[in-house]
Amino acid sequence: MIGNFKNHKPKLDESCFIAPTADVIGDVTIGKNSSIWYKAVLRGDVNKIVVGSNTNIQDGSIVHVADEYPTIIGDNVTIGHGAIIHGCTIKNGAFIGMGAIILDGAVIGEGALIGAGALITEGKEIPPYSLAVGVPAKVIKQLSQEYIKMAKDRAVEYADLANVYKE
Repeated sequence: MIGNFKNHKPKLDESCFIAPTADVIGDVTIGKNSSIWYKAVLRGDVNKIVVGSNTNIQDGSIVHVADEYPTIIGDNVTIGHGAIIHGCTIKNGAFIGMGAIILDGAVIGEGALIGAGALITEGKEIPPYSLAVGVPAKVIKQLSQEYIKMAKDRAVEYADLANVYKE
């Protein structure tokens, strides 16, 4: 469902894919070639959500905001199945693992990887191109160039898959 909230209507680039069972509500902007998959929820009610280009938000993920914090998701970001993204900033090329939780005021650096099931606590900053895992999450290493390329390729794969679903 694509729905309004008060005076806010989602702004969706014509090239993006929104699965039929996804919900995009309120002050939400989604960029070129991005995809919102089945049963994902993006609810921009008390603040805004901005999703960049070539970003994929996979099945069952929840993206919400806080009064004090919008949710800003950059370009070429992958958000894995069942992740919870709340009032935070995720920079370009980041990869959020399945079931990860990112809380208010957190900042995920460019190209960073958040492991499956990790908890990024309020206000935590994850450096660019680093791997953070655990509950609460801790940075355990810098990512290799090989991994950085794989993460970029994953975003492209999802953009291509979304084009198949649009046919």
